[in-house]
Amino acid sequence: MRRRSLLLTVPAGLLTLAGCGDGSSDKAQPGDSPSAEASPTASAKVVDGPLPEITAGTKFGEKPTVAKGPGKPSTDLAVKTVLPGSGTSVAEGDYVQADYLGQIWDTAQVFDNSYDRGEPLVIRLQQGSVIDGWRIGLAGKKVGSRVEMAIPPALGYGSEGRPGIKGTDTMVFVIDVRDTFNGKSSAKGEEVAQSDAKLPEVGTNTDGKAPEITVPKADAPKKLVSQYILEGDGPEVKLEDKLLLQYKGVLWDGGKEFDSTYARGELAEFPLQQLIKGWQDGLTGKKVGSRVMLVVPPDLGYGDQESGAIPANSTLVFSLDILAKV
Repeated sequence: MRRRSLLLTVPAGLLTLAGCGDGSSDKAQPGDSPSAEASPTASAKVVDGPLPEITAGTKFGEKPTVAKGPGKPSTDLAVKTVLPGSGTSVAEGDYVQADYLGQIWDTAQVFDNSYDRGEPLVIRLQQGSVIDGWRIGLAGKKVGSRVEMAIPPALGYGSEGRPGIKGTDTMVFVIDVRDTFNGKSSAKGEEVAQSDAKLPEVGTNTDGKAPEITVPKADAPKKLVSQYILEGDGPEVKLEDKLLLQYKGVLWDGGKEFDSTYARGELAEFPLQQLIKGWQDGLTGKKVGSRVMLVVPPDLGYGDQESGAIPANSTLVFSLDILAKV
């Protein structure tokens, strides 16, 4: 079982089944901060140090070894860009994909790291989704950067602490910022030929704008269609994954749009197992970083039930950009 990161303030709520076009939320709802001490303050001060030395694993992407903190830590948030990146800047409210190691200032005891799991964390930099030290300290950093920070309890888990982290502990993190995503993100895979005139054609633009979906004037297929439009090179999606997606859905009959993350300017976090069967079957096995076109027949969608702007017995067409596993 995948180990849960300590970075979340509390477990986020999950989505209801088949949240497309039925008026339900398309993203997990953030929980409350764990204590008053951990709540953000507009006056949080960011300083350059002190910070402990990184003694080994000094390259981006390598698991670091970090010394004990030198003397007393600052009561403010200490942040340093150890290795500057040249990619997109991270903004508060964005999702960030990062590898990290966290340890205690006084003892150098490591309490969590993603390097050993071999899977980076994807988390949103917003209040209630991540500890405030990360939310404040990573804003403005560029993809490709290694960032070190020392987070006082007030910007971490407060006086309550966490298992292995006392309420008086300053936490030290080394963070490799691998990617960032927001409502203007697109998949960046290799374009795949669309040669079947009986199937919809999906745009291949990667500018963050909604791709055009052109539905042919033909009978809808009776079986599920799942095809790459842009093929990425990330890991394959598993049924138990939670995905970060950019998507658009239209009706086969008439091509009318019924749902779109592009229109909302908000990405969607979906536990795949809680979605319509067409999405479960159509996305399982596809690669992260891809744009996938799905044609979902009624029996794998909403069947004979009307759902919001989706009439009963509708065949649905989706363009889905699989940005990351969350």
